[in-house]
Amino acid sequence: MKLKYIVICTTLLTIVGNAQEKQIKKGNALFDNFIYQEAIASYEELIAKGYSNEDVYKNLGNANYFNANYEAAAGWFEKLVSLDNTTLDAEYFYKYAQSLKSLKKYKESDDWMRKFETAKSQDNRGRIFGKSEDYLSKIKENSGRYTIKSSSINSTASDFAPSFNGSQLVFSTARDSGITSKNIHQWTGKAFLNLYEATINNHENLTELTPLSKKLNKKTHESSTVFTKDGKTMYFTRNNSENGAFSRDEQGVSRLKIYKASLINNTWDNIIELPFNSDSYSVAHPTLSPDESKLYFASDMPGTLGASDIFMVNINDDGTYSTPINLGPKVNTEARETFPFISSSNKLYFASDGHPGLGGLDIFALDLNNLDNGVVLNVGAPVNSEEDDFTFIINESTRKGYFASNRKDGLGSDDIYSFVENTPLNFSCITILRGIVKDEKTSEFLPDTRLTVINAEGETVIQGVSDSNGNFTLEGDCTKGDYTIVAAKTDYNETTFNFTNSGESELNNLNISLKSSLDEAETGDDLAKKLNLEKIYFDFDKANIRRDAQAVLEKVVTYLKQYPNTNIQIGSHTDARGNDNYNLALSNRRAKATLQYLITQGIDENRLSAQGFGETNLTNNCDNTTKCSEEEHQLNRRSVFLVIK
Repeated sequence: MKLKYIVICTTLLTIVGNAQEKQIKKGNALFDNFIYQEAIASYEELIAKGYSNEDVYKNLGNANYFNANYEAAAGWFEKLVSLDNTTLDAEYFYKYAQSLKSLKKYKESDDWMRKFETAKSQDNRGRIFGKSEDYLSKIKENSGRYTIKSSSINSTASDFAPSFNGSQLVFSTARDSGITSKNIHQWTGKAFLNLYEATINNHENLTELTPLSKKLNKKTHESSTVFTKDGKTMYFTRNNSENGAFSRDEQGVSRLKIYKASLINNTWDNIIELPFNSDSYSVAHPTLSPDESKLYFASDMPGTLGASDIFMVNINDDGTYSTPINLGPKVNTEARETFPFISSSNKLYFASDGHPGLGGLDIFALDLNNLDNGVVLNVGAPVNSEEDDFTFIINESTRKGYFASNRKDGLGSDDIYSFVENTPLNFSCITILRGIVKDEKTSEFLPDTRLTVINAEGETVIQGVSDSNGNFTLEGDCTKGDYTIVAAKTDYNETTFNFTNSGESELNNLNISLKSSLDEAETGDDLAKKLNLEKIYFDFDKANIRRDAQAVLEKVVTYLKQYPNTNIQIGSHTDARGNDNYNLALSNRRAKATLQYLITQGIDENRLSAQGFGETNLTNNCDNTTKCSEEEHQLNRRSVFLVIK
């Protein structure tokens, strides 16, 4: 019986093992062929049966990440990074950090970004993060400028990629695309995309929703349109196709291409591929410059820095196109930069998950009139959220526009939102200077240091003051050139610090050291005379430190910090009025009050001693026999500082 039981168990384990192997192969095959929704279901079935390993966690995380299911992706990436004895590509740190933002876990996300930055120090995403770890505060500064609302054209399917065509709004949607498997995209498990248009009426409402012609809408994805101002030419995105049907390459990928169509007798016709398309990479999401001489788009063609970059081609007078030009690392990162839009004033808006944002794809902007020195700006909430936000367009005359998002309160998987821009984004090119001012000898932080930035022509371009910890943050224009910071502080020699701005948006770690202008006192010197201090006065019959006295004592504090080996004795005095013994006790209280104040300002109490002298050392003739004014008596209520070491 025992032997039989063992044989049965072994057989069952073999059957279970074989079943798991088949399930794994099935899931991997689905994943490798970009059939992500079915791959997720297959892997999750394995997990439910108690099976898991590193590759399953990777593929589940990636499949959800690529489908913008960031919350689910975060869960699988968390399991992945928690595995023992595994060496992960740092790209998973990045994806985990991005996914955590969908849960608004920004602190944890930043922690993983620091790990990513350490592991891939040359990655542009890490460098951008390292220079702007305060990105949330910057995003907050740009937030609240838009009023948004969900569009009336949204469906329970995916709706996105709005574009203007005169009084029409053209967009891409997966609605009403059929129910047969041929019309279902296996990556997302949703229907193929078609192009629709709606009329923008006088009240900015969208009406008369209709699909574009069947010459444009095939059994493929169509999306991302742009129209010339005369409405006679359009560019749009479509999947690779064969005889009008969806097709894949040898790797199982259906690439994206940009097509051009002409309006002939009110019909879109003469549909042609652009010459820089390819069957081996994608070219998508066209937009035109204000003068229509340039076409911008997203691609993963050779020369791309990341998953997709923004490129540009010149449209020649004869209708031909130049070689595509990558917009470079100012715009593009090793992640996704996509869905560009150029406004009438030549501002580039684009979606990215490579620049610091709130989560998923965020919308960013850059002034192309100042591409070299400009700053990439996150447009802020409520346009941006912790989910994917993309396909932003704006009419700068009306300050109104549209964008798409898959945020949780939407009607479908992607929804179109209209907005009003109440406050324009500030595109002024700035460079932020950050640094610290210290004492050259003691390395003490120096607050209230006056800082003046002067350009090569001798013009003052920025002014500021260091804070209580010696730190400074100065904002000025980003004009390239050589600059000088002039640092000035009372009791210190004026110092200059030279630097070069090559057009960076931020310059950090500018460390400035100041040298004291005060000579070191000798034993027996009175600091009051040495530093040319006003006397420390007290109110009648009081021992508290007055506000005017605090200003004088700050100079004593500064001196003692500059010369940490100097010890002093605080001597306090009273006027002659009152009992001698009482005055002696009062002066002792005043001396101790002065000592305690210096201690609160960071001076070691072992360097200080205090003694009251009562009325024994008057500075004038105002004794008990002489009638004096209040002002004359006050001259005797004082503290002095004698150097004893």
